[in-house]
Amino acid sequence: MTKFVKSNEAVVMGALYAGCDLYFGYPITPASEIAHGAAKWFPMLGRTFVQAECETASINMMFGAAGAGRLCMTATSGPGFSLMQEGISYLAGAELPAVVVNVNRAGPGLGNVYPEQSDYTPAVKGGGHGSYQTFTLAPASAQEMFDLTMKAFEMASKWRTPAVVFADGLQGQMMETVQLPEKEMPRPDFSEWAAQGEPKTRQNLVKSIYLDAKQQEEFNDHLQEKYARMAADAMGESYLADDAELLIVAFGISSRIARTTAEALRKEGVKAGVFRPITLNPFPREQLAAVAKGRKVMTIELDAGQFADDVRLNLAKAGLGTEAAGVTMIHRMGGEVVSVDDAVAKAKEVLAK
Repeated sequence: MTKFVKSNEAVVMGALYAGCDLYFGYPITPASEIAHGAAKWFPMLGRTFVQAECETASINMMFGAAGAGRLCMTATSGPGFSLMQEGISYLAGAELPAVVVNVNRAGPGLGNVYPEQSDYTPAVKGGGHGSYQTFTLAPASAQEMFDLTMKAFEMASKWRTPAVVFADGLQGQMMETVQLPEKEMPRPDFSEWAAQGEPKTRQNLVKSIYLDAKQQEEFNDHLQEKYARMAADAMGESYLADDAELLIVAFGISSRIARTTAEALRKEGVKAGVFRPITLNPFPREQLAAVAKGRKVMTIELDAGQFADDVRLNLAKAGLGTEAAGVTMIHRMGGEVVSVDDAVAKAKEVLAK
């Protein structure tokens, strides 16, 4: 079945196909259609929608639901995502699966409702306290807003960690066709750890506190080992990169600009290609290194360079120090979007050096 929908609505559809039981929400532009869609469709399908009094409440309601072994989610934008950071840290500390969708808008503070990618650091690195991580996915289309929401539930359940779908205001508001699957995802079994009040799970304990320092350290070591294993599920894709002189690295809406930029450069005889990380954490480091080796690298992003810094870090960790040192960035902030013309001009400047 194919539907022509707004990307924010595709998120709700993806959550329903993933088997999500509960949505805890507080509307905020440009993510409000996710809450609106959930308020309409969840009760129609026997699921639960709760209008929380604020973002802090919604993330902590998710702690209770996830601790009981229920699939749950919320969605927000920048200011709301800031308020959720402590709750996300608690979810990570209790190893609870939950999905948070961040339709990024310009900041800091209230900013405006136009697209940015400036929440990169809290979305990818974890903005709350403690040495935790989330599984972070970056969709680039309405179809991927659907598909990667489903993937977020799968990864959250597999790794018992919060998963973030990191989009932006432009993506959330655009409309495209979405192909729907024939059936829902299989429901995971959480009875080994969830506190569901039944005899089988009565002995389970959900907590994020270890009063003994040694036990707390051992738990943190356990988390870091788990995050290292998560790298097996890193995802990225290349476009026109096989013979490229210049590799453009971008994610989300910026990756669509990058593809058009590469195509425009190719028409002028300039060999340009694109690498798009689909998971921002775990970052597809080895995939990036394989296509970046021996090439000049340029990022396109809607932030102050947080993504470019991560590209440099991952190239350096992959042993490509020269490529890492030469990473160039073109960016816009405040809700402005990089134009293809500006990206083409920047690419030519990079290649001319």
